[in-house]
Amino acid sequence: MDAKKSIALLNKGVADELQAVHQYMYWHFHLDDQGFAPLAMMFKKIAIEEMGHVERLADRILFLKGDVKMETAGPVEPITEAQKILVKAAGMEQAGGRDYNQFALECSKNADSASKQLFEALVNDEERHFDQFDKQLDNIKRFGPNYLALQSFNKGATDAEPAAE
Repeated sequence: MDAKKSIALLNKGVADELQAVHQYMYWHFHLDDQGFAPLAMMFKKIAIEEMGHVERLADRILFLKGDVKMETAGPVEPITEAQKILVKAAGMEQAGGRDYNQFALECSKNADSASKQLFEALVNDEERHFDQFDKQLDNIKRFGPNYLALQSFNKGATDAEPAAE
């Protein structure tokens, strides 16, 4: 096994996951500010999962005696409209799954089954995240603007100040 090849792939994964953490937290802040609490919370929870991915990738890099590169894959995109956020997020998860499948194959060719298994596990998580975003997009298509309006309405009801007596 050539550890350097695996470390390079693992660090690409770290960069992608860090990018997702930054992007998803940005969206969490904006969706919460717009009153879309359920969507905002979904992005926050997924960002936390992505942090766990970074940790798993970093642990493997360190096991292979490499250095963890704490660099993101790119800048945060300033998208703030809920439907556009979901489209972008679904695309990010699809690309992540596709990349991790390829990385798993490359690790297999490199006789690194532990890194291969790690990437395969990450594919499952990326597909689950994609499914969550895709279901939200389907709901918006099915129910229209009312779907997002109900989220905003429910947020306002739970945040209301108690009535003065």
